[in-house]
Amino acid sequence: MSSPARFDRGHTDDLMTFLTASPSPYHAVANAAERLEKAGFRQLSETDAWDSGTGGKFVLRGGALIAWYVPEGAAAHTPFRIIGAHTDSPNLRVKPLPDTGSQGWRQIAVEIYGGTLLNTWLDRDLGLAGRLTLRDGTERLVNIDRALLRVPQLAVHLDRSVNSDGLKLDKQRHMQPIWGLGEAHEGDLIAFLEEEEGLEQGSVAGWDLMVHSIEPPAYLGRDRELVAGPRMDNLLSVHAGVAALAAVSGAGKLDHIPVLAAFDHEENGSQSDTGADGPLLGNVLERSVFARGGTYEDRARAFAGTICLSSDTGHAVHPNYGERHDPTHHPRANAGPILKVNVNQRYATDGSGRAVFAAACERAGVPWQTFVSNNSMPCGTTIGPITAARHGIQTVDIGVAILSMHSARELCGADDPYLLANALVAFLEG
Repeated sequence: MSSPARFDRGHTDDLMTFLTASPSPYHAVANAAERLEKAGFRQLSETDAWDSGTGGKFVLRGGALIAWYVPEGAAAHTPFRIIGAHTDSPNLRVKPLPDTGSQGWRQIAVEIYGGTLLNTWLDRDLGLAGRLTLRDGTERLVNIDRALLRVPQLAVHLDRSVNSDGLKLDKQRHMQPIWGLGEAHEGDLIAFLEEEEGLEQGSVAGWDLMVHSIEPPAYLGRDRELVAGPRMDNLLSVHAGVAALAAVSGAGKLDHIPVLAAFDHEENGSQSDTGADGPLLGNVLERSVFARGGTYEDRARAFAGTICLSSDTGHAVHPNYGERHDPTHHPRANAGPILKVNVNQRYATDGSGRAVFAAACERAGVPWQTFVSNNSMPCGTTIGPITAARHGIQTVDIGVAILSMHSARELCGADDPYLLANALVAFLEG
């Protein structure tokens, strides 16, 4: 049997490259910034005065990026069209005193970040990535992308009930990865990283480090119609947002200012200076208005006309757990992006937002689906309600349907990233 026709996979191939190169939020925004610079965007410093010039601009802060394109003729009250996403994913993060061990094994002390599926980190070859802060205040990205760590599961011979009673993992006792034999010595891990990076011994003063699976993304299935890979929640949306913003910059007359807001810390509540519940987005948008000579009245007018698509992965219907989904809403892989709805405002979508998203998909020729939770199951949330409430901005929650959300390795349809990106382009074009 011949394989069915598929969309051009260039976008998905590029997504896989982006996922591999972005093992931490800091790497993700650095890679996004590099792509935007190639599209003509320039970085602004938050401590400098901003000019009124047109063109593409972006701000980096930690693991967050805000980028926007000011078209020719944009007035101070010109509204924004925002793609919102987040750069962080649930994982294991290194503690302030990382060197530990037991029973003759050297281990790294880690803390659980976000709502990760703990069992998916067992018996995987793990690397280590993040940022190092040096004593002179500069920062260095680090990525040890080789088999350095492993969280070993207890053998079935020592836990005969594991397959009948289920695996029970204690976050403190069972999730500390091993990285060698012998006695633990304070400072070993950081000394190792200094050597790996060619840094002077003792030059690292602080660190934000996390583990990652070193297995690369891959097409899956008989017809290669699926993609398995790490951090799809939510670098899939960040990648699509970067591609969409670059595509519309300089592409013709726009009656609004397209924006990409990629936040950190969504997985633990967004309450940080780089999270969606912090002031970063509002400050950037306001400064953009004021840099063009605007007043508070112009700012109010611009925000009143602004729309945000909060793009985050959602749940595809699971073939083995169909009863966990709403009986009439079954998002499927490769059937287009999903509109996420919850009347209790766990998602920000309402009827008028639905119309905005449907119009964008129609212009792009992109199919779309609707997701709503089973009434008996708790509903997750996104940056969408936070953005709507904090800034008074109309917000619509969307995304791509995936399986294995919050696993070390997630799964989506190979066509859906491309379909999402095209819908985002149509939305930004207006």
